[in-house]
Amino acid sequence: MKRKLKVGVVGATGMVGQTFMNILSEREFPIEELRPFASENSLGKKIELQGKAWPCQVLKENCFDGLDLVFFSSGDDISKEWAPKAVASGAFAVDNSAAFRMDPNTVLVVPEVNGHLVNKDSKPQIIANPNCSTIQLVVALKPLLDKFGLEEVRVSTYQAVSGAGKDGADELLVQTAAHAANGSAEHAPKTFPHQILFNAIPQIGSFNDEGFCSEEVKIMKETRKILGQPKLKVSAFTVRIPALNSHSESVWVTLNKEAKREEIVAALHSGEGIVVQDDPKKSVYPLAQKVSGEDPVYVGRIHRDPEDAKMWLMWVVSDNIRKGAALNGIQIAEKIFFS
Repeated sequence: MKRKLKVGVVGATGMVGQTFMNILSEREFPIEELRPFASENSLGKKIELQGKAWPCQVLKENCFDGLDLVFFSSGDDISKEWAPKAVASGAFAVDNSAAFRMDPNTVLVVPEVNGHLVNKDSKPQIIANPNCSTIQLVVALKPLLDKFGLEEVRVSTYQAVSGAGKDGADELLVQTAAHAANGSAEHAPKTFPHQILFNAIPQIGSFNDEGFCSEEVKIMKETRKILGQPKLKVSAFTVRIPALNSHSESVWVTLNKEAKREEIVAALHSGEGIVVQDDPKKSVYPLAQKVSGEDPVYVGRIHRDPEDAKMWLMWVVSDNIRKGAALNGIQIAEKIFFS
């Protein structure tokens, strides 16, 4: 029998925090005590989980005492201050922010790819949850890396507004309602730099001097770290689109050796956490709207580049709030406590 754990969730009332609660319930994660942490505005609000109501608390000194595990989904600044305190209290801190991802002393984990980095013998520590768009990419790349080796990866993303949280989703819905009501989507953008309805915005985050936005830098750096391939050529171009949920990616993969299409498809079929949907002549391929609420990473449109026998193209889609955030964090916890 799995032992029951004392669990904290920082950012419990946010979009990812609520998804944490849903997945903890779905997977019957064994919980003895839940401490949901949120802002003062949510103080005392009850979080329902596994037949019990747990009141929201605010972060304060010694608030993690006695906990086995704390999930963080409340931004970089909160994680930088409070995740080390969780570890100091004896808990594992699974952090969904970018605060520690590229810290050389912090493991960056996708269980299907490098889950061996954490197990029941691990000591309390901060474990970084990767960026949502990185997670689905590396899950799809892992079986190709193992079977054929990777020379280069290029990815262009088409990212849903839920990646910007509830505010991002609300902004699209408000603009949609305005257009339906009066034929105009005019609504001063707050979350995104431009109107998102009927648009595609080639910017996610701020830009550096080389012309890459921060989301692109995350994908490139995190992919190398997770795959354990520090010299792998990775290039990313990220775009925000008016889809509510689930990120889509067009991926160009150059292998170390030539392969037949059936070998590529077989490798992807064998990959942990992957579902192949690939019959394009019958319009069968992954769709963001269809995979929303699902756990796997979906792959389709698998075909060879006509000019390069080692280059393959594929379409990768996954729910960015589930596998791209909450589910991945819970899978990390399961590796630690129940593997």
